[in-house]
Amino acid sequence: MTGDDQPARYPLARWGGLVGSVLLAVAAGLGGALSTVPPGPLAGRYGPWPAVAWLTGTALLTAAWWALRHGTPGTRWVLGTVALWLLPLLVAPPLGSRDVYSYACQGWMYATGGDPYAVGPAGAGCPWVDAVAPIWRDTPAPYGPVFMALAGLAADLGSTLTGTLVVLRIVALAGVLLTALCLPELARRCGVPPQRALWLVLACPLVGVHLVSGAHNDAVMLGLLAAALLLVVRHPGRPGPLLAGGALLGLAVAVKATAIVVLPFAALAGLAGLYRPRRLAADGAWLAAGTLAALAAVTGLSGLGPGWVGALASSGDSKQWTSPPTAVGFVIDYAGGLVGRDPEAVPVTRAVAVVLLALLIVVLFWRAWVELRGVGTSVDQVGRLGPGRNRMARLDAARPRVALTGAGLALAGTVVLAPVFHPWYATWPLLLLAVTMTRTTWFLLPCAVAAFLVLPDGTNLARYTKAPGAVLMTALVLAALAHRVRKGPFLTHLVEEGPPINN
Repeated sequence: MTGDDQPARYPLARWGGLVGSVLLAVAAGLGGALSTVPPGPLAGRYGPWPAVAWLTGTALLTAAWWALRHGTPGTRWVLGTVALWLLPLLVAPPLGSRDVYSYACQGWMYATGGDPYAVGPAGAGCPWVDAVAPIWRDTPAPYGPVFMALAGLAADLGSTLTGTLVVLRIVALAGVLLTALCLPELARRCGVPPQRALWLVLACPLVGVHLVSGAHNDAVMLGLLAAALLLVVRHPGRPGPLLAGGALLGLAVAVKATAIVVLPFAALAGLAGLYRPRRLAADGAWLAAGTLAALAAVTGLSGLGPGWVGALASSGDSKQWTSPPTAVGFVIDYAGGLVGRDPEAVPVTRAVAVVLLALLIVVLFWRAWVELRGVGTSVDQVGRLGPGRNRMARLDAARPRVALTGAGLALAGTVVLAPVFHPWYATWPLLLLAVTMTRTTWFLLPCAVAAFLVLPDGTNLARYTKAPGAVLMTALVLAALAHRVRKGPFLTHLVEEGPPINN
């Protein structure tokens, strides 16, 4: 894209994306995730037209987002464009998932004195259970007590199913707005243009379709996570802000437990001065104390106890090839079936993936520590020879980018190695990689592909492509491993070549 043709692309992307958003709202109205479960994605009253509107709208919205991934006019233009795109989705029925109905029933259970961690919506007698996807009607809630409190508040304020959905969507929108408030400063501190980070995150089709229209609680988790990291990055080494940042991180974990993988990298981001183990232990202790205190407080205040921890296991009930460990297990089972063996590999490959994820987080943390220690060593050496103020400034500038890159890669690893993958999970690493990475195709392309994985009513296309999808995903895993072997040592540097850090 040249400088001459950029201005012409700006209005084309803005209005083309708006048309796509309107078509998605039409798809939601004709055959979205409505409160009555339809007989099938193409068997409703309007036949294939909801799917046609969805496919066209998703293509337009994704193309508009992709076209400006390298640059936009400015922050105000980005926010105005995103607001235009979100407006049709805010007033349309839920799109792309039926999870919001599960949230409504879980909130109803909590508001009426039930325990959403002990029984599913059907067993609790939720009056809206018919709107819940059949696979989740007997499943306890896999979310933390903060979200259960928000869902209970939505059920109290909303009273009816429609009213509850409206409040849940407002809660999700609040999470997106909190993210939007925190992104610019996080990007500036990592050397990335704020308007670019805002565009990559907020204009992503997954945000409008799944976080806003679908009202997924990931929006709340990401908002709290962004606020926690901003507080830590803004006030490194100060006990009060570290304690408060840890508390915000604890609240994010108490929405979705996934956020816990960010904790060690937040501790790195909260260090001040030179990087030494004793300082990491001291500052990290304040952060961890805030996290644990918040978790203990909300768990106790909820009146539900620690039951939410055990309920996390139910989130893996769904088996789809879009999760790489599950896909590899499917292929092994297919191969075993050819020689008469019973299917049994999926639990094993999922367990191996959990171990690999733990190892990956350790490696990412170690690489971040080594990289920052290297900068700190150069500062220390220069300080002995003469004034090292500029070098210290370089260390302070490198700290947020290295730490948040590690956190973003840890979230990416969590998505790839999780037993289940849903399209909106891709927004987890997107939040942090957008504020740290200058080369973006490798993580934006999966987001673009994920936007096409579910039909308007929430039907996942993986259901219809189980065997070929599993084989394709396994082939991609093997290709990625082969590529990694050819490239040499893993994660030689966390931070890629990017904007210069001032000396």
